[in-house]
Amino acid sequence: MNKHDHSEIKQPVIFGEVLFDHFPDQNVVLGGAPFNVAWHLQALGEAPLFISRVGDDKLGCRIQSLMQNWGMDSSGMQIDTTHPTGVVQIEIENGEPSYAIVPEQAYDYINTHELAPLTHATQGSLLYHGSLALRNPVSNAALEALIEKLNLPVFVDVNLRAPWWDKETIHASLKAAHWVKLNDEELQQLSPIDGALEYQAKALQELCELPLLIVTQGEQGALARTAEGRIYRVEPEADIPIVDVVGAGDAFTSVILLGLLRGWELENSLHRAQSFASAVVGIRGATPIHKEFYHSFTDTWSNI
Repeated sequence: MNKHDHSEIKQPVIFGEVLFDHFPDQNVVLGGAPFNVAWHLQALGEAPLFISRVGDDKLGCRIQSLMQNWGMDSSGMQIDTTHPTGVVQIEIENGEPSYAIVPEQAYDYINTHELAPLTHATQGSLLYHGSLALRNPVSNAALEALIEKLNLPVFVDVNLRAPWWDKETIHASLKAAHWVKLNDEELQQLSPIDGALEYQAKALQELCELPLLIVTQGEQGALARTAEGRIYRVEPEADIPIVDVVGAGDAFTSVILLGLLRGWELENSLHRAQSFASAVVGIRGATPIHKEFYHSFTDTWSNI
């Protein structure tokens, strides 16, 4: 499919990790960037197909139960009898989270052969994946097979978690993408040049031939750059109450995807994404468990 073909987008296919975030205060919260995005999209009125793998254990059963209660399609979930359901240990230092990502988790072993029924039946129009899905060759092979079979435009959500990435692999995935979102620190690590953020964004975008590159900047908001070189900026509202920033980027991404699915103008998508991310940092963890949380957004957006 031509990277610059922006045909109408309808159903998102979301591929990658689902796990439990363990916080210093002993809270355990459902997470994983792809899962967070799928969770939000479901509550925002879409019907994503989420593809992942969980262990044959209590945490795996809990994930399947939560998905069912949330109304999510679980046909893309695989059960692993060898590897456990994913977990991440989170530490908060100076308000910023750091992640100890445990290796050899079930989501590292998404099986290509178990995808076959999905690739025959799926009528998706967009494929999202994060970069953590690339760390293990088994899941990476499944992702490559999925991209080839579905032949959909790809949205890559960069999450560089040391030591689980290398620049060559990430650049290859970006070159296969239509849209890419990453934060300013990740841009510094991946851009072929040093310098101001705008120049780094331009260089990475041109290197990977990206129609759209989005850079989140934490408290400074976000920047989007089109293939034509047009730059859009958005800043967060002042005095936002912050509980934790885990999942803020995933919340932002989910609304950018929603905008692609519904044909919103890019500037509208950015403002709505920033507004939604600002609300998510006001709760513990990345996944609100009450759909009322979403109503003020869906009601407003449906009327604009």
